[in-house]
Amino acid sequence: MAKDIYEQLTDRIMLTGSTLIPELFRMIADASEAELMLAMPGTPDELAVKTGRPVDEVAAACAELYHKGLAFKSFKTGTVGFKMCRDMIQFHDGTILWPEAPQAYLDLWQRFMEEEWPAFARLAVQFFPKPFTRIIPIDQDVEMGRQQVLDFESATQMVKNADALAVTKCTCRLIAHKCDKPLEVCIQIGNAAKYTIDRGSGREVSRDQALDILKTAEAAGLVRVTMNKAHAGHFICNCCSCCCQALPLLISEGLTICDPSRYGARIDATKCSGCETCLERCQFNAIIPSEIDSSVMVVMAEKCMGCGVCQTTCPEEAISLIEVRELDFIPA
Repeated sequence: MAKDIYEQLTDRIMLTGSTLIPELFRMIADASEAELMLAMPGTPDELAVKTGRPVDEVAAACAELYHKGLAFKSFKTGTVGFKMCRDMIQFHDGTILWPEAPQAYLDLWQRFMEEEWPAFARLAVQFFPKPFTRIIPIDQDVEMGRQQVLDFESATQMVKNADALAVTKCTCRLIAHKCDKPLEVCIQIGNAAKYTIDRGSGREVSRDQALDILKTAEAAGLVRVTMNKAHAGHFICNCCSCCCQALPLLISEGLTICDPSRYGARIDATKCSGCETCLERCQFNAIIPSEIDSSVMVVMAEKCMGCGVCQTTCPEEAISLIEVRELDFIPA
């Protein structure tokens, strides 16, 4: 049996077999918009030829698809063109931040994340050599010659070096709402910020405002996540262990869906007072009481993701980050 147009869109973003993704497409795009997406990429003139529709009509439809987060602008030819979302992540992040998204649409996304996403994530890790994202540590000195965290590992430096900054709501907490952690804390950098501002899916912020957002997220115990590349990425997400699309699977199954930072936490037993603040703050269950002395906390290195969330609130300053992975751990 031939696939309908929404199943074809689902194939395009590599989620063949999903029953909910076609319904998500159906809820947000009518048949003419879906046909236009399948004809992409192209400029409005090129898409008009492909679809046999008037240019003005196609241009207006492209603008609406861009507003909904289903299409993205392309400038490769020197003329503004449009391409459809390339994968689940773009579809997820783009459309959930559609300002007019109805609650039923957001609820259906959460159904997908709970019912279908885990199986697709398990499959994805078999085909991709490295996760798309990685954790970046809280900006602290790193033990081992007091080496500073590198610019592309420092959220503060990413913000300070950015030529444009914006903030959006966390798409994961927006649909899951399983906790009361801060919502508007996803920082967009450079081209991602320009896209956010142009589309109206977030708001422009200054460097000082972005740094304040990082402080708010740090105080809330959120984990910083960025692109898994050795350069300043397009975003800094501030993630929780209950709503995030990656962290729950990493924690519950050990699924390599997000890389750790290059660092690991260590606790100085001579300074530790056993207050258990770090135990409560660690989202990865990597800190436990010592088997030798239960009044002292220890780090299970194999579970530690090197986020540094435990370090910033230690009253005894007993926790330090040390370099445990080589620089080439991060893809070039």
